[in-house]
Amino acid sequence: MSLHQRFALLSLLACGALPATAQEVTLKVHHMWTPNANAPQKIIKPWCERIAAESNNRMKCQIYPSMQLGGTPAQLYDQARDGVADIVYTLPGYTPGRFPIMEVFELPFMTTGAEAGSRAAWTFYTRHATKEFGAVKPLLFNVHEEGYLHTRDTPLHKMEDLRGLKVRAPTRFATKLLTRLGATPVGMPLPSLPEAVSKGVVDGFLLAWEVIPSVKLQEMVKHHIETPAERPSLYTNVFVMAMNPARYAGLPDDLKAIIDRNSGMELSAHAGRVWDEAKEPSRNTAIARGNTFHTLPTAEIDRWIAATADLQNEYVDNMDKAGLPGQAMLQDARALIAQHGAAR
Repeated sequence: MSLHQRFALLSLLACGALPATAQEVTLKVHHMWTPNANAPQKIIKPWCERIAAESNNRMKCQIYPSMQLGGTPAQLYDQARDGVADIVYTLPGYTPGRFPIMEVFELPFMTTGAEAGSRAAWTFYTRHATKEFGAVKPLLFNVHEEGYLHTRDTPLHKMEDLRGLKVRAPTRFATKLLTRLGATPVGMPLPSLPEAVSKGVVDGFLLAWEVIPSVKLQEMVKHHIETPAERPSLYTNVFVMAMNPARYAGLPDDLKAIIDRNSGMELSAHAGRVWDEAKEPSRNTAIARGNTFHTLPTAEIDRWIAATADLQNEYVDNMDKAGLPGQAMLQDARALIAQHGAAR
């Protein structure tokens, strides 16, 4: 290499003007779960391994579990928006009322399985909610498998058994659901729940089976109240994995393409499958402890559905007030859930 060529190379280095293909990227990924939970082990970690492999290790993740970058789970979305983290995995419902369009999947008795619901949620987002999440770049939307009621000391056989019980609710519509059923809802994110149960701050909680063993909640309650398999889920949460848009925009085109290939419908469906597949082994941990299980009969479920039916009208009214076609959006969500459920 001539002296002139060496000088030119040094100038490029000083100016940061080397070809984009030489760029190496480390993405800060922040989430609320413990490292051994299903979402980090079976969704986040494999995703990071794929983008590293496809980029020949030019793009890697630095994963921060258990809110290690600070803040609360409710602040994760804004951390992605503001660049505190490059990627987050969180629940939009932790900030009640902020993302009302996607709340359609959190209505009582909507979803019939996590994979089908997650495929439906991604499609619904692309049709109706891109502006609602315009401050970030969503990589996936997913829902969990069927959500159930779990109680410390009180078995539940009918709606009236909920009266006076303090029950943890993760989202706004879960809070409204519990109110309609006669319970006293207590809002809190997952990381706060084990201590609240152990100290008796709450008598029970709404939760899907998948996450229960990771925080040992099956050791803190005695009773599990489930719904019939052929009926829609009592409640559901929506999750989003989202990227800081400026971080994405600053990537070379080939690294953007890797992100794009590894996000969207199929990543959402994969996340849903992780939740579906975790249900049985997670439930088995409570069986092994000798906990009691009760499936609400169909006639009782019909009472619960009737008691919460007005929440669908509330969603429609909220959308109408925002100048959106609320009834058509609710129907579209239901149709997408049915479509993807039938395709399973």
